[in-house]
Amino acid sequence: MINILKGVCEQIQIDQSPGQSCLLHSVQLTHESTSMVPPGRGHHLRCDLFLTNRPRYCLSFCLSVKMRIHLTVAVSMFLSIALSAAESPKESLLDLPREQAWQQPQPTDPAPNITDPAPPKSLHTTDNFLGPEKCLEKKYSRKSCDRMFCPPWQRCHEEKCVCKLPYLCPYEGRAPVCGLNNRKYMSYCQVMAISCSTKKAIMSHFGGTCGAGVSKFSSSLDSEGVVLVSLPSQVVGQGELVFVCPRKWNIAAANVMCREQKHPLGAASVGEVDLLRVEYQGDLPTRCVEVHCQGYENSLAECQLHPTEIPQNGQVAMATCYQDRGCESSEFTCVNSKCVSLENTCDGVDDCGDGSDEMCCKGVCVSPDAVRNNIRDCLDGKDEVQHTPNGQTVSRVQLVLTVCSGPPGQTVSRVQAVLCVSAEVQKDRLFLESRLHCGIPNSSMVDDVVSHDRGRVKRVIGGIPAKPTQIQWQVAIEERSRTDCAGAFIGGCWVLTAAHCVSPREFRVKFSLWKKANPQGTTDIVPVKNIIIHPRFNASSYQDDIALIELERLPPHKDVCLEENPAISAVCVPWSKQLFSPTHTCSISGWGRTSDNRGSNVLLWANVSLIENCEEYYKDRFKPGMMCAGDLDGRVDSCQGDSGGPLVCEDEMGVSYLWGIVSWGAKCGEPGFPGVYTQVAHYFEWIRFHIGWPAVTKYNN
Repeated sequence: MINILKGVCEQIQIDQSPGQSCLLHSVQLTHESTSMVPPGRGHHLRCDLFLTNRPRYCLSFCLSVKMRIHLTVAVSMFLSIALSAAESPKESLLDLPREQAWQQPQPTDPAPNITDPAPPKSLHTTDNFLGPEKCLEKKYSRKSCDRMFCPPWQRCHEEKCVCKLPYLCPYEGRAPVCGLNNRKYMSYCQVMAISCSTKKAIMSHFGGTCGAGVSKFSSSLDSEGVVLVSLPSQVVGQGELVFVCPRKWNIAAANVMCREQKHPLGAASVGEVDLLRVEYQGDLPTRCVEVHCQGYENSLAECQLHPTEIPQNGQVAMATCYQDRGCESSEFTCVNSKCVSLENTCDGVDDCGDGSDEMCCKGVCVSPDAVRNNIRDCLDGKDEVQHTPNGQTVSRVQLVLTVCSGPPGQTVSRVQAVLCVSAEVQKDRLFLESRLHCGIPNSSMVDDVVSHDRGRVKRVIGGIPAKPTQIQWQVAIEERSRTDCAGAFIGGCWVLTAAHCVSPREFRVKFSLWKKANPQGTTDIVPVKNIIIHPRFNASSYQDDIALIELERLPPHKDVCLEENPAISAVCVPWSKQLFSPTHTCSISGWGRTSDNRGSNVLLWANVSLIENCEEYYKDRFKPGMMCAGDLDGRVDSCQGDSGGPLVCEDEMGVSYLWGIVSWGAKCGEPGFPGVYTQVAHYFEWIRFHIGWPAVTKYNN
């Protein structure tokens, strides 16, 4: 059987690049794990197998071969059925693992007639990559910034990407852009911000020369759907008419093209046509342009363009624009009401035109071109992390700079223009991310032993003693010489804590405190200027248990509250509740009760897991804005005295986020009573309102 499958695999011949493997391995995995391949299971396992050798994000290079895999599923099923029929004796139900036992037929009396296995469920009515249903119900699209990043010309507001004001875009060191209206703009970000707010295509090309005499970008579709583009030339007043190359031409680019032609839902299909069949008045263009679009663009001019020669086979790109209609059962209904085939969802290509077919794919699917391109697309940065053979991760932060502007008095060359878009976006994203420093502790102040300890799981009650300057965002809140609560430093002059920890009294905040009763050399004690308790805080139910502490400024400064201290670092504030998933391992810290029910003098920390469906344990006591962490057997938990302290989760890039604030719980450290935390991302807009955009996030800003 394996030899036959190997033959099938060799015929399909998937690229043998690092991290990829032949489909044969998937079929072997399927055969070894089940006695018969369930419908639709083969291609799903294959994706899982790829992801064991690659960073665990959903990539279209894993999914782009779905169509070829569908063809082999039927072959593998036939061979598996034949093999299972030849095996004797059959396995006993009692010998099977619990998760497989449900697949066995239950005995009936009298015994039913033996029939052939039911035909597999049609792949046209379901897609094993799509879901879960709860995600689909939320109608996520590219504008959902709790699922993915906003581009630099937009910012995240109430979980939606909204247009920025153009003046907020950086312009120093940026390539100028010529508009279709003969105006010159200072940057790609600026022209995209204007296009975003006006919903009109404005950009023509990169370059400093822009006027009525300079040729402008244009595109058109002929009656047969053939795409033609007029590229601006360095010769004033002249443009070059070219076809679009079939290479890289996909539905995402066609969506942009059709929207530009006044079809709001984009394209229905893409294809290629023999150049000899194209009806054209005059001499046929001898060149074509490769077009790569993300899907959000208003015009092909905003995409990456690369002029080249027409391929030897004489094929050029074409598109059919979409006509609004009702969706069939074999189709996915996009958020914008467009209908696309279920086979085209979760493949890393924006078929819908609004990205909704890639938002709920057991994660979010990104294009292979977005992987390790120095632009962070996945919320947790997985697309920019390279896994080394020893299991470590290496993030790519190097910026590839590209000169986009040509000599004075000339438009940018066509070869340069292909790299300008991605380079300009990279520079804008790096600029935004560099404005706020958070989530990365000063490693010179932390003992190397800490990195080894982090993998150990101990009881929080008792816990692991932290190193003196290990948890650099941890603070102690002192009231009348008593320290009963903690908090987290989020940068500037702000600390987050639990609302039940504070009141309109005189408080002080202690930074870099290790032993609760004894300040160390790096400890800084700062008076409190103001306390902002969430207006809906309920002291009985602990709902909305969150408060902001504003620190006193240092005279004569207006914006500085702390002396420069390498032992103090800010933790990042999360903007999305999707940033970390259930079972993610995070850490808690505090001076709370230990296993002998006494408070700890030394700062303790421990690992905990995020727990979903917490309402099952606390019923009506569990309210919106709450979350659970710990473990259900009670080995790991926070306790009295830890209130207000940080629950911190680290993303794939090694950046730490304040995911929760210790709030309340029942029966510290007992099974079935996980700790309850205030979910910080739930209150992002409230936090942002009080402390401002630049202070709260370096992404989606």
